[in-house]
Amino acid sequence: MKNVYIINGHQPYPFAKGRLNATLVSIAAEVLGARGYAVETTAVAEGWDAVTEIERHKWADVVLMQFPVNWMGTPWVLKKYMDEVYTAGMDGSMCKGDGRHGPDEGHLYGLGGTLSDTSYMMSLTFNAPRDAFENPAAPFFDGRTVDDLMWPMHLNFKFFGMQPLPTFSAHDVMKNPEIDADLSRFRAHLSAHFPALT
Repeated sequence: MKNVYIINGHQPYPFAKGRLNATLVSIAAEVLGARGYAVETTAVAEGWDAVTEIERHKWADVVLMQFPVNWMGTPWVLKKYMDEVYTAGMDGSMCKGDGRHGPDEGHLYGLGGTLSDTSYMMSLTFNAPRDAFENPAAPFFDGRTVDDLMWPMHLNFKFFGMQPLPTFSAHDVMKNPEIDADLSRFRAHLSAHFPALT
């Protein structure tokens, strides 16, 4: 049995209550449970205990982090969660410091992670439309990808030695939503990257 820990990083706002992110978490739990995975979930907006969260990361074979992209990054409550939980995990439970153990080891920075048997997947919701990315004619992102924008998050996971699974993203969810199509794509994405265990 493989273990999947799903983190809902949504921060509720008056204009964004979090229904879509909660629905994606629910679908992930349903699909993965049906495929034979043990699933645990948390919603960071409801609070957390750092020790419990570290243990859940150590338990997980895959951490699926679900969140809306706010101001080109994570919601503030998810950043706070990472600041508290991931800093506490630097005691050796998630990484052994920053990977350096003496002088002349600057090249080893970021390589102290202890979760090398753990993978991660990000599932993201955007107000930005899909054609704003990977499009040389769209000047804002300058042809960059969603994963380019999320590079700091990829580095956060790499710091703990975790391995990436392909990112899922739903776009234009506020101005031009295609929710049914997004949910269908998400189910297919999960099925493609989580082989059935049963």
